[in-house]
Amino acid sequence: MGLSSIPGIPTPAIIGGSIWDILAGSSGFSLLILSVLLVLSIVSWAVIFLKWRSFKRVTADSARFRLLFRKGRRLSDRMTALSALQHMPHWRVIDAGYAEAVAFTEQNRGVRSGDAAGFDLTPEQKKAVSDTLERVAQEEIGRLEEWTIFLATTANASPFLGLLGTCWGIMNSFMGIGATGSASLVVVAPGIAEALIATVVGLAAAIPAVIAYNWCVRRLRVISDDLSNLSLEFLTELTRENVRETSELSRSL
Repeated sequence: MGLSSIPGIPTPAIIGGSIWDILAGSSGFSLLILSVLLVLSIVSWAVIFLKWRSFKRVTADSARFRLLFRKGRRLSDRMTALSALQHMPHWRVIDAGYAEAVAFTEQNRGVRSGDAAGFDLTPEQKKAVSDTLERVAQEEIGRLEEWTIFLATTANASPFLGLLGTCWGIMNSFMGIGATGSASLVVVAPGIAEALIATVVGLAAAIPAVIAYNWCVRRLRVISDDLSNLSLEFLTELTRENVRETSELSRSL
């Protein structure tokens, strides 16, 4: 009984051929595994590119954002200068906190305060502003985290899919030995080659995904710390303006 007559077992003609010959002689199940690994690898590289571009832009503009934030006497002046960086997660965090502080000030005074009127906040309202800053910062980190879980999935699943292809190829080899009653290289090699291809493709998909995921986690941690520090700096400036406004009001009475 020839190997070509056994379903799922590659023919001996692939021995000595190219990798395309090996793929052409692979079983349908092995080709399915290789196709899944190829899709995982392509999507992973697309995610890696998008994350690299996103983090690069945030990192490049974060120093400029902090420099502009520290200029100007009042927060309203700084917000005007920072409006050119509205694509930054830093802006959305600070803008949310600023809007909350302005709303509380207007509520306390019963009139629209206007940007030049400073802030008038109670300790509870400052705590609410702080909570808003933290909530928006977490939302921004969550937005930046999108698709990084796919890298983790690829990194974890690809080696196992490759192992599955390896087991399938070895199983084909044993089936070939059983069908022919021979353990010659011609019988065993097709299954071994098929198994090795699955292993290589699985590792090729997993290794970049592991490296990229760890890099993304590191960058997200840095950005998260940056947003936390910026929030604290904003609260400090808010308190300073609040105290300054109270002092000026006391002197005017």
